[in-house]
Amino acid sequence: MMMKHAFAAASFAFLALVARPAHALDIERVVSPGGIEAWLVEEYEVPVVTMEVSWAGGAASDPANKLGLANMVSGLLDEGAGDMDSEAYQRRLEASNASLSYSEDSDYFNAHLKTLAENRDEAFALLQVALAAPRFDRPAVERVRAQIQSNVARNQTDPEWIATQAWFKAMLGKHPYARPSEGTPKTVAAITPADLKAYVRRTFARDNMKIGIVGPITPAELGKLLDKTFGDLPAQAKLAPVPDAQVRSNAKTVVIKQPFPQSVVLFGGKGLKRADPDFVPAYVMNYMLGGGGFSSRLTNEVREKRGLAYSIGTYLYPMRHAALYLGQVGTKNASVGTSLSLIRAEFARMADGGVSDKELADAKTYLTGSYPLRFDSNSKIAGELVAIQEENLGIDYVARRNSLIDAVTRDDIARTARRLLHADALVVAIVGEPDMSEKPLPPAREGASAPTGPNEAFH
Repeated sequence: MMMKHAFAAASFAFLALVARPAHALDIERVVSPGGIEAWLVEEYEVPVVTMEVSWAGGAASDPANKLGLANMVSGLLDEGAGDMDSEAYQRRLEASNASLSYSEDSDYFNAHLKTLAENRDEAFALLQVALAAPRFDRPAVERVRAQIQSNVARNQTDPEWIATQAWFKAMLGKHPYARPSEGTPKTVAAITPADLKAYVRRTFARDNMKIGIVGPITPAELGKLLDKTFGDLPAQAKLAPVPDAQVRSNAKTVVIKQPFPQSVVLFGGKGLKRADPDFVPAYVMNYMLGGGGFSSRLTNEVREKRGLAYSIGTYLYPMRHAALYLGQVGTKNASVGTSLSLIRAEFARMADGGVSDKELADAKTYLTGSYPLRFDSNSKIAGELVAIQEENLGIDYVARRNSLIDAVTRDDIARTARRLLHADALVVAIVGEPDMSEKPLPPAREGASAPTGPNEAFH
């Protein structure tokens, strides 16, 4: 198989970084003559055009008997299109010096394009034909299927993957979010080229599409390019409906015995949707509780003071049809029960006692000061433009975001903590051979502390 995009990747390596403060971004809403919308940041310091595109309709929309369908499409769109087979398409892509790839998650299918400005039209033409006329030739399908089946088999021995599947199943039951996005051996084997083509027809449309573009291109140039690239897509997607999830609200512990010397432990409960008025306070609260690395209470109490964990963190996880609050800790089997006891104690302490003025001030300083790191490359900027659109946060959100953080009060933190942190209702999934007993705590020690960033996505 040809090594994809190696030349393009090397060419872009020295062109990727574009340092700029977030508040300096000039985001323009561009609507093409054909009515296609994109958000544009004109950037002329680097001669590279970067585009991110997302379509609603990710792995959660896969038919139950064809799990892994979206994932397989993402691996095959650059394996031949129009009159070009896989080898011919790859040769043309390499000659254009463009990087073009695809990915999917539960809610969205994504295209990622990066091209030198001088080769812009050719790169966009290659994306257009891949979306409009993918071939899904049998040799390419079988080769990618074999790669996916290998990944699926590998997952069965990965403790983090096993724990994640168990936790989502415990939280969401039979909801599509609890299914493996890469599929199972049986469902991946059942996917046909006709299934792949049907996915493309029902998913890649103009009404479920969000676009972010950064680079040396004017609104007028972009408008024409949007119509050439996406104008022939169907006006409306035909997605299978995904129901809102019924999220578990009472405690449950699932233990999957595996002969590992340490355990992977996932824990959590209900979260908040991104549109919830308490989401920003929840984000600030989570930084202090478990999302701030060495700055967080959980890391300090479980890892630094007690030496019980290799790693620990918590995450806000809002999706289109569910909102979750998820944590993970890796620890020796003998320390699982004690670690969970400390985690529950910290949940209760935050819910009952809130935070100090200093904790809140330090969290705000970090979270606002680190925000420009979200915009230190064209790829990151384009990704943020799409994510902000997906969440309907408004084109002025980048300018407003830090003021939202600064406005959070201790009362907001206390209210949100009471909503989210229910120590007696944690859903826990453990892979390993855990000792669930609560042993006497090791004596507290002063651990080294180093600032680090929050470990979940937030826009």
